[in-house]
Amino acid sequence: MKCVLLAGGKGTRLIEETLVKPKPLIEIGGKPILWHIMKSYSHYGINEFIICSGYKGEMIKNYFEKEDMLKKENWTCQVIDTGLDTMTGGRLKRIKKYVENDTFCFTYGDTVNNLNITKLINFHKKMGLLATVTACIPPEKYGVLYLKGDLVEDFKEKPRNEKNWVNGGYFVLEPGVFDYIKNDNTVWEEEPMKNLVRDNKLAAFRHDDFYQPMDMMRDKLLLNDLLDSGKAKWKVWD
Repeated sequence: MKCVLLAGGKGTRLIEETLVKPKPLIEIGGKPILWHIMKSYSHYGINEFIICSGYKGEMIKNYFEKEDMLKKENWTCQVIDTGLDTMTGGRLKRIKKYVENDTFCFTYGDTVNNLNITKLINFHKKMGLLATVTACIPPEKYGVLYLKGDLVEDFKEKPRNEKNWVNGGYFVLEPGVFDYIKNDNTVWEEEPMKNLVRDNKLAAFRHDDFYQPMDMMRDKLLLNDLLDSGKAKWKVWD
């Protein structure tokens, strides 16, 4: 099975670093976050990757060539230029011919977790639908105060909001999903996903453990701190 990685956005909320490199090459512990994601997939036996590049995409291609990464990791990887301003759905549609008629994984290039990908794939096969999204519980960005009158009754530092499940950015898809994407301007998370829901073709695999997107600089710092302290739960390959 192949894994398609979304790696073409500009990462404007991490502009301190994305002025000089694409977001998927921002490093966690000396390795790009993209590498960490690929290592997770490789741990579960998926070693064929298609990277949807865009903004500074040549740097992604050069990284794998210069570091001889593919040979070191026993990966095969195609870096496909999907356009500078193409939306997420459009990027996915542009690589249609590379996945052929096979089931494939589709993942954002800026999120790590300790998801069991084998269980995700088996769940998708059992459900027999066009698409499966991993549902995750998001980390809170701030500490929460619990008030009683004018007194603080309790305080929790960045508790998980267990009331809401969010799109965790890890999918298993059938080729039929391409019919839901119109063109380069299609945002995957809007019309395609909504129409899959309408047609009862989207399943949700619940993952209620570690999940951390890297949206802002504080997220990058958190991930590096977790790695330095030996608490990098996403390193399932260790």
